[in-house]
Amino acid sequence: MTMKRTPIYLDHAAATPLDERVAEAMQPFYTKQFYNPSATYLSAREVRRALYDMRTRIAYWLGAQSGEVIFTAGGSEANNLAIHGVMRQFPDGNIVVSSIEHASVLAPARRYDCREVSVHPDGRIDLNDLKKKIDSSTVLVSIMYANNEIGTIQPIREAAKIVAEIRAGRDTKTPIYFHSDACQASNYLDLHVARLGVDLLSINGSKIYGPKQTGVLYVRGSLSLEPLIDGGGQERGFRAGTENISGIIGLATALNFVQSDRHQEARRLLKLQHQFLHDLNKAVPEAQVNGSRDYRLPNNLHFTLPDTDNERVLMMLDEAGIQAAAGSACTASEEEPSHVLKAIGLSDEDARSSLRLTMGRQTTASQLDYLVQQLSRLTA
Repeated sequence: MTMKRTPIYLDHAAATPLDERVAEAMQPFYTKQFYNPSATYLSAREVRRALYDMRTRIAYWLGAQSGEVIFTAGGSEANNLAIHGVMRQFPDGNIVVSSIEHASVLAPARRYDCREVSVHPDGRIDLNDLKKKIDSSTVLVSIMYANNEIGTIQPIREAAKIVAEIRAGRDTKTPIYFHSDACQASNYLDLHVARLGVDLLSINGSKIYGPKQTGVLYVRGSLSLEPLIDGGGQERGFRAGTENISGIIGLATALNFVQSDRHQEARRLLKLQHQFLHDLNKAVPEAQVNGSRDYRLPNNLHFTLPDTDNERVLMMLDEAGIQAAAGSACTASEEEPSHVLKAIGLSDEDARSSLRLTMGRQTTASQLDYLVQQLSRLTA
């Protein structure tokens, strides 16, 4: 009898497994320490202390004050709070975003006067176009730290300098803020907000081996936001509702682990990435890598297999025990080709022949060897 192969999971950009150490840290706050942190009795005050400690722990990795850490129910909510929270205060203002943002940035941004910055073929934003798109009415710029599909790392510091120079040169009281979606970057990149030059930064727990429906929006201390959810004074009044204590414990614990280990894990994955791309080029010479080779998340493998149908390839890979994706899980049900791939110049046909594979802690060289074998077989 043939033994069934353990699935090889290569969709970490969509969701990561919950770290067992994170689950252990969360467990007491489901049952024993379940109290509402806003209550006044001793047990509730102990939970409130744990909430403060987790906020402080996250603030450490951001180089921020604990009061600048706002907890949300995921990265999408954090992005929405950043955009709506600023733009609702300035009905005559406009927002500038990159053309390859996640849907949770593009959708709320397009509810306002929205200008989209073009990207180069490698997926990096055109900084000159960014300067052109910003005018005297621009109140918010949102550029993602690293792309969720092609893994391209953006020149956030350079973009922040442009925003800072424009801010300094304004002769009006109209503010301009800089937001970055760092949901895909948090595993591998520096999150220190002062070094990045951001006013707002989004993080998602489900991308860092933490619990789903947990997130953070960093909000610079002097910045005011219109809340999405009214009805309580929690989270500086920006996000009403009893805090998800167990989720916050998990998010903070997960962020602590990934940021502590990021250099070592990035080196390991970068080695696997380079070896895979070398082997893929030999086994499937017609494969075309998408996104920047030099400015790329170390876990991202995105490529086009010309004259193939990615849905068919994904089904065949699944049958071979390999779990992968064609693009963002948030837009998997859409029939239109990826807006990210179209923005970097791929035709609709090539976009529908492209795969996104994203590695994680459990990924090994032998798994990628097997993947190359299967891709060679499927394209023969």
